[in-house]
Amino acid sequence: MTSPFDAASLRSPSGSAARAELAPMPLILIGVVFAIAVGLRQIIPLNTDVSWLLVIGERMLDGQQLYRDIIEINPPMAPFAYLPGVALARILGVDARHVIDAQLLLLAAASLFAVWRLLRLSPAMAPCISGAFAVWAAAVVTILPMHVFAQREHIALLTFLPALAVYALRSNREQLPLWAILIAGVGAGITLAFKPFFTVPAFLCILFAAIRSRSWRVLFAPENIIAGVIVTTVSLGTYIFYSEYFTITYPLVRDTYLSWSMPASVIFLNDATLISAVALVSVLLARQKTKPDPALLVAVLASIGFAASFFLQRRGWAYHSYPMVAAALLAMGYALAGAADAASRSRLRDAISASVLAATFVVGMLWFYANVYVGPVRQAVEGLKPRPRILVLSGEAAIGHPLVRDINGVWVSRQENLWIREFVRLTRERTTVDAAADAKLNDYLALERKWLIEDFKKLPPDIVLVDNLRNEWGAWARADVEVSQLLKPYSLVRTVEGIDILRRND
Repeated sequence: MTSPFDAASLRSPSGSAARAELAPMPLILIGVVFAIAVGLRQIIPLNTDVSWLLVIGERMLDGQQLYRDIIEINPPMAPFAYLPGVALARILGVDARHVIDAQLLLLAAASLFAVWRLLRLSPAMAPCISGAFAVWAAAVVTILPMHVFAQREHIALLTFLPALAVYALRSNREQLPLWAILIAGVGAGITLAFKPFFTVPAFLCILFAAIRSRSWRVLFAPENIIAGVIVTTVSLGTYIFYSEYFTITYPLVRDTYLSWSMPASVIFLNDATLISAVALVSVLLARQKTKPDPALLVAVLASIGFAASFFLQRRGWAYHSYPMVAAALLAMGYALAGAADAASRSRLRDAISASVLAATFVVGMLWFYANVYVGPVRQAVEGLKPRPRILVLSGEAAIGHPLVRDINGVWVSRQENLWIREFVRLTRERTTVDAAADAKLNDYLALERKWLIEDFKKLPPDIVLVDNLRNEWGAWARADVEVSQLLKPYSLVRTVEGIDILRRND
């Protein structure tokens, strides 16, 4: 019986490894993987942050100004990543989430195809491209993300994968065609433009390529220059066209969100760290008797670099860890299924490899599936009013998103949630705040309150959700004279999981 992890059995015979093509069976299995991914998009709720970024895109198309009419914690690269999909959805007359899902699946297919084509350029690495690994890679980039599908980290990994293949080729002194340089440079530039933390994996891989090729010129390879130009252009564009990000938003983020850290146990002791550790140990055990090839080394370095970026963000949130986990699992799959010496294989070893791969994948799926439980709020709100205008008094974004999209509602607030009050609370709980800093935090609270009241008056909501489970929002609203006055025309419909549902008296 042929093992599913037998690399030779999943490649059609060919006189040249560099011209090896995938056999029909792996292509069929890859199609099954993508079909499963499409099915999951229909049953897994839209990610909270993605839902909000789609709202931002729709508002921008309606003429609202980012960082003026819309307050977003992230730089413009975040909403602009989704804006083309939102615009296309508006042209087609469909929900933007479906367009974004389709775009991400197409991006995943294009990224994997580019990596496959790139690795085939190397006589040394082409024989290691197995059908089993191709199927595994497809699952890692389409099924594994689960609830963090289409998050910025998911997009960033997909755009970065071709660059990893190019770094491996550079380290091996391989010749690169122009299309490979362009794809790698643009992809790496997009990834780095999302977050400065992603500089770490790129730096490690580029440095590795320079050291292994014994040429400092690799540091200034064309793809690296292209990536640098993209990052510089995005940064300058933000400074020129969105100066409010630096004058209004970033000071808020710096003094609240960036001022505190989750406990070390949350940051380091989690499933993401466990999965990555198991993956990297598996790579070492699988290749202890053979010399790792550049593609495997680059994948390992990318995982280590993304791990550093995950830890540096100091939150321990699942979506922050996706690039780290995905790169580690790709390295493990490459070592166990694609790059092992066929002569040394055995059924027992294949069974162990399959078991390890399956176990880590399942743990990863569960890790990325977890989301904030807010109770059956949608069921309670749905049907109260067609296309309702919704306002949420809470620091928990998951209460309002993707709820507002699910019921075809209109989001009233200029913020995803009232995050300033929540971050101020965490800053005061987890850091030492002197008198000057405390006064500044109070100013931020006053600014958020001002925004809330302005939004309430500008577009009076039909439904207000008041979160009494987290940070006593009901008590805060009652204690504020102006806010309580705005809530007088509303009646309590019911309470779900500590969330009061208020409907305006028509």
